[in-house]
Amino acid sequence: MRPGDGRTEERPQPTTLFSGNELFVIEHFYRATLFRAQIWRKRLDTTTNWAVGTTGIGLAAAFGHHTSSPIILPLTAFLVFTFLIIEGRRFRYWEIWQRWVRILEKHLGTPSIGNGTAPYQPGWRHHMALEIQIPHFYLTLWEGIGNRLRRNYSFLFLILGAAWGAKLILHPFPTHQRQEVVARAAAGPLSGPVVLGLVLGFYLFLFLLALLTFLPEKLWHLSPEQEEESVLLPPEGLDLFR
Repeated sequence: MRPGDGRTEERPQPTTLFSGNELFVIEHFYRATLFRAQIWRKRLDTTTNWAVGTTGIGLAAAFGHHTSSPIILPLTAFLVFTFLIIEGRRFRYWEIWQRWVRILEKHLGTPSIGNGTAPYQPGWRHHMALEIQIPHFYLTLWEGIGNRLRRNYSFLFLILGAAWGAKLILHPFPTHQRQEVVARAAAGPLSGPVVLGLVLGFYLFLFLLALLTFLPEKLWHLSPEQEEESVLLPPEGLDLFR
């Protein structure tokens, strides 16, 4: 109270970025989104386990007996590619939920933990609200497939390719004759050169797919004056998506 005027001095009230109800909703929304990301992460691991198991079965069948046909290994590679397509589709869904988790962690958690050292960017709230209303994929199916190919499946295809070459050279007996190796690649009505060309073309396709879908990281740094244009900007990008 100021002396002489009988009035109470008005003190500035502390301001907060969120009300109690808003923090309550955001807390549960973060937990639910994190749970979704974990569920789709498990689905990705399940598909990878299928591919690894199929690769092991194909190797055992091809090298279990010297009379086994070498075509088992290319057929196993085509089956593993089917699993790759399924995992690429699942990866697109996982990327949505994981990206939302990352946006909340960076633009909500970092300013709080950093105690003023990390700037608060208000435009993320508007962008996040639009994301929730109309979720959409940020990766195409081919980009999802290319990501999983580079991260996991490239090793499986390399193992199957090397095993196929070893099978052609070693079974039923070791040989270094080029004509003999090509002739062993034959499968049914398909001659050796045809099968060899199809397999090499398939591996060339995998290489180009992994190369062409490799995109640079997209960053989302929003200044206060860009808040109204935030809907036009891509969200937070992570190198784990690429």
